[in-house]
Amino acid sequence: MSVSMMSTFVKPMHPEGRKFVAIAAAITLVLFLIWEPLGWIGVGLTVWVYYFFRDPERATPMRDDVMVSPADGLVSLLEPAVPPAELGLGDQPLMRISVFMSVFNCHVNRLPTAGTVETIAYRKGKFLNASLDKASADNERNGLTVALPDGRRYGVVQIAGLVARRIMCWTKEGDVLTRGERFGLIRFGSRLDVYLPAGVTPTVRIGQTMVAGETVIADLTGTQSEG
Repeated sequence: MSVSMMSTFVKPMHPEGRKFVAIAAAITLVLFLIWEPLGWIGVGLTVWVYYFFRDPERATPMRDDVMVSPADGLVSLLEPAVPPAELGLGDQPLMRISVFMSVFNCHVNRLPTAGTVETIAYRKGKFLNASLDKASADNERNGLTVALPDGRRYGVVQIAGLVARRIMCWTKEGDVLTRGERFGLIRFGSRLDVYLPAGVTPTVRIGQTMVAGETVIADLTGTQSEG
């Protein structure tokens, strides 16, 4: 029972978060020296920083014909949209699923489905609220084009938000990744856009809660099912 409860509240932390937790802890010590109530506020901040960088294991579906959410959060947009030009996916609208991550969500990003990373394209931009539609075009972003084994291609775009100031992507062009594999992280609030292959139908709805690497967002056979 105790082990189960411990694993519920204490999650593994991504290495990227170690320096931020150390900084928050150091600030906390100084705050305690200044005034104890401030120190306890610092403790809360340190716990939040640790929680932000949590990186729990996920039970990714084994089916080859599905795509999973690349991020924790809420589906904020679900509509056809022309992919960013740098992805090389053409100028025709593809179904776009946008997952908005608040500062309380886990921010490790996972690949929607297995494939070969063909293109990685970073673009500088603004830091508008990531829940806005125009954030897809105006905000700083990093896009990946992934080729499926059957030749179809899809795009996944990391978009910086109002608070986010760092997009990280540790995969590279030519890498072959599995479904749900970690490929990046965005610090402190942001959004992920997925551009589905042509003809593929989403299985989620606006406002639905996503779990990265677990929640099925699309059926690659094109057959619609209830989200």
